[in-house]
Amino acid sequence: MKNLESLVRPNIWALEPYSCARDEFKGMEAHVFLDANENPYNDPINRYPDPLQEKLKARLAPLKGVRASQIFLGNGSDEAIDLVYRIFCVPEEDNVVAIAPTYGMYKVCSDINDVEYRSVALSEDWQLNAKALLAATDAHTKVIWICSPNNPSGNDFPRETIHEVLTNFEGIVVIDEAYSDFSTQIPFRSLLDNYPNLIVLNTFSKAWASAAIRLGMAFASEEIIALFNKVKYPYNVNLLTQEKALALINDFAAIDGWQAQIRREREHVLPALAELPIVLKVFPTDANFVLVKVTEADRIYRYLVEQGIVVRNRNRVQLCENCLRITIGTRQENNELLGALRFFK
Repeated sequence: MKNLESLVRPNIWALEPYSCARDEFKGMEAHVFLDANENPYNDPINRYPDPLQEKLKARLAPLKGVRASQIFLGNGSDEAIDLVYRIFCVPEEDNVVAIAPTYGMYKVCSDINDVEYRSVALSEDWQLNAKALLAATDAHTKVIWICSPNNPSGNDFPRETIHEVLTNFEGIVVIDEAYSDFSTQIPFRSLLDNYPNLIVLNTFSKAWASAAIRLGMAFASEEIIALFNKVKYPYNVNLLTQEKALALINDFAAIDGWQAQIRREREHVLPALAELPIVLKVFPTDANFVLVKVTEADRIYRYLVEQGIVVRNRNRVQLCENCLRITIGTRQENNELLGALRFFK
C-alpha cells in the first residue's frame, strides 16, 4: 500500500473537522446540559445523539470480530460508499475501478463526485479476473470496488482471487460484504490487520432484517476510520437508530434464526425454479437472492406485477439479458411466487 497521506485528498488530510458539543464533553460527568442550544424538554430525543456511537460500537465489535476503533457507522452503506470518494478521490483527476455488473451506487457516487469510473466485466460464469481488474488501474486509480457475494449475480468470489487484488494494488480496496451473512465464506473483515488498504462494508439492512433503520457499517484500520469520522456529518446516526440497533444485538438469537430460515428457503426455492419451463438457468448464489435467466424477462416481470408480486428486472444490465433477480422471502411468499410462475403463459 502507498503511504496513506499520498492516497487521501490533500484538503481532506488537512481538514479541521467540525467539533460537536458532545465531542468536547466526552469523558466528563455532567447533569445540566446548556452547551448545544437544545430544547430542555421531551427527553431523551431533545438531545443530540452520540456522534461516534461508542456504546453501539462496543457491543458490535465482538460480534463482528473487530475492535471498536475499526468500525464506522453511517446512514446506510451508501454513506460509507460516498465517503470513500470524498476522502480519497480528487474530482476530475482520480479514477476508480469496479467489476461489472455490480451494485449501482458505486457508479452513482462516482458520477456525483465527478470521478472517472472504470468497469471490468465479469466472465460469463460471473467470475472475477484479478489480472484484468489490476490492468485497468493506472497512477490515478485510488479505489477498487469488489462486491462479494456480488449483486446481482449472487456469487462469492474465490478468496485467493481477492487476495491477489489486495496484495498487488497499492491503493484502497473496498470489499462490500452486504450479503456475507448468507454465505459460508469467512468475511474479509477478519483480515483488517493484514491489509492496511482494506475497507469492508456491511449493513443492518439484509441479514439483520432492518433496512428501515438505515444503518451501514464500514470496517478498516484505525487510521482510515479516523478519516471517515473526520469527514462525516456530525450526528450522522440518529438516537432512534442507535437504540434499535442495540435492541437487535440484545436479541441476536432471533437474527441468527432468520438468517438460517432464509438459507433453508433458498434451498427450497432454487430447485423449484429450475423445474419451471420458463426458466433457462438458475445461477448459483451465496446471498439471500437468486439471479434467474428466463425466456421473456420483461413479460414475466409485468405479469408478476399484475399478480401483486415484485421482483427485480435486470434484463438491461450488462451480462444479465433476460434475467430476473428474486429475493428469498418467507415460505408463503416463495410459494406464491412459484405458483404464479407455473401459470405464466
